[in-house]
Amino acid sequence: MEILAEILVAVKNGSRKTRIMYQANLSFRLLEKYLDYALKAELIAVPSENTRTYLATIRGREFLEKYDKYSMRNKQLEDMSKALAREKAMLDNYMAKMADAGPKSSLLKQDKMMSASV
Repeated sequence: MEILAEILVAVKNGSRKTRIMYQANLSFRLLEKYLDYALKAELIAVPSENTRTYLATIRGREFLEKYDKYSMRNKQLEDMSKALAREKAMLDNYMAKMADAGPKSSLLKQDKMMSASV
């Protein structure tokens, strides 16, 4: 999906194979494979065989718009997941310090025992 999105960005205003290949960072062989797929899926078109300039179709632009939204939401979720992991580590660290505090933490020890029995 990401490679197709990069190709669509490259051909948004029209591009030839070499430019697409460099912009999407693809080998020529992979470029051919993805261009063939994108043409069959009607995400891109070649309006004139003489120029061999590739253009994103309306369908391709719609895909790119949806992909951008997906990508943005995915990044937000990854950031939230990392923040939650940091918070959990902080709480785990706090609990470990409480457990090491001795008799003051008898409630914490009881809580751990109850959690272990569940």
